[in-house]
Amino acid sequence: MTATIMFDLDGTLVDSLPDIAAAANRTLLDIGISPLPEKTIKQFVGNGLPKLVERMIRHHDLPIERHGELTKLTLAHYSAASSDKTIPYPGVPKALTQLREMGCVLGVCTNKPEAPARHVLEALDLSHHFDAVFGGDTLATRKPDPAHLEASFHAVTPSGPRLFVGDSEVDAETAQRANVPFLLFSEGYRKTAVTEIPHMFSYDDTRKLPALVIKAVQRLETES
Repeated sequence: MTATIMFDLDGTLVDSLPDIAAAANRTLLDIGISPLPEKTIKQFVGNGLPKLVERMIRHHDLPIERHGELTKLTLAHYSAASSDKTIPYPGVPKALTQLREMGCVLGVCTNKPEAPARHVLEALDLSHHFDAVFGGDTLATRKPDPAHLEASFHAVTPSGPRLFVGDSEVDAETAQRANVPFLLFSEGYRKTAVTEIPHMFSYDDTRKLPALVIKAVQRLETES
């Protein structure tokens, strides 16, 4: 029961919020502003680092002209410590191993810049599971543009139907626009109710994912 599966990274495979928040708050401290609570920065996550910085700027009513400067600064802070506190969600390593043993082809399509994305995967011993890693700066576009997801699929040798696994409204929109079935991890960084996010199936524990992939493939084969 094989499939070609692309995964979002932050909020889907790994909980990277502590390191993202730390980088954002180091930037704020650099410009003389008090740190923000992690739960506030969580609301800024989802569309890539430039968008996170834009939301941070608007939250503090800073000049938007500083966006380039502060994005560069935040990326430098994050790149220097992108895996200090980041951990895989429970069950992720085993689930990825099971999917590979099933014959699935796996890749990553994330809005995180490619270099820190690859670093996180290496640091957490997850990189060997993936045949492709597309970051938010790999192309001239990023999610929710479906071209980002399509390119990641084209970068691997396909096996079975396509699936996209993510945790957010951005991921769901990307899948919908690319006409790819979407599996939603409900315990990530989403901002709205699960019922409001289009998906084929949702799961709250990654240990359930291999069985859910089988269920999704069976449904797709029945519908074809």
